[in-house]
Amino acid sequence: MDFLEFLSSVSPVTIFYALVLLILGFIITILIVIRLTTWNSVPMISRFESEKCYKDPNKNNATYPFPFMEEEGSIDLAVIVPSYNEEERLPIMMNETLEYLENEKKNKPSFTYEIIVVDDGSRDETSKVALEYVKKYGVHKIRLLTLEKNRGKGGAVRIGVLSSRGRRILMADADGASKFSDLSRLQIALEDLNGKKGNKAVIVCGSRSHLQDEAVAECGFKLFTRPAALLTFSALHVERWFQDDSLLELATDGQGSTFDQLAICCRGLED
Repeated sequence: MDFLEFLSSVSPVTIFYALVLLILGFIITILIVIRLTTWNSVPMISRFESEKCYKDPNKNNATYPFPFMEEEGSIDLAVIVPSYNEEERLPIMMNETLEYLENEKKNKPSFTYEIIVVDDGSRDETSKVALEYVKKYGVHKIRLLTLEKNRGKGGAVRIGVLSSRGRRILMADADGASKFSDLSRLQIALEDLNGKKGNKAVIVCGSRSHLQDEAVAECGFKLFTRPAALLTFSALHVERWFQDDSLLELATDGQGSTFDQLAICCRGLED
């Protein structure tokens, strides 16, 4: 019996089901191949060459490399400010932030800090505005990280965090929605958690749950110990917008981080 005779002896229903199984098997095989060749539990962190350096406007725009994913911090606090088209609001936030931090340094001369403004591919003069602050305060206090293209808040914050030097790292939005002096309350809460049972990976989040139903979503004021920040942002797969509760879920789900929430002032929501 040749193939044609065999095929003619098989019912159409049998042929139909055989073709369905064959197609399903092909699709499953393709999906498995894609999964094995593209998935990685540790996301790739790619940077353009220009994103690996910062400029010093006081030294003819000489460039120096950012640190990257250093385990040990060398200064007390790093403030990461993701910014997209924020030329108008950034100065207000920076002035308030610097007033607070400079006052802290005046009261405690050993206190060290840095502000990293991450320009997320802005189309306006955000980088130019930030560079004016770099020129005034110096690169030991303020650095500008300009991204070649817009990555979204997730990508901007991640690169900023991984390029920072702080033993503690604060995420703060450029719109100044959070009252910067609330940092002192976050620090007290973080110290309390950090001292319990030797916790090293700790996150304290500003919460606006007392103002509306959402507990933590989109309140961009978060304080991390360095181990917590490195654990969280090195595992972050989302480069575009991310919800804050998803970020916290990532931090605590298998990462060994401890977090707490603290009610803070959020401008525009209290009136």
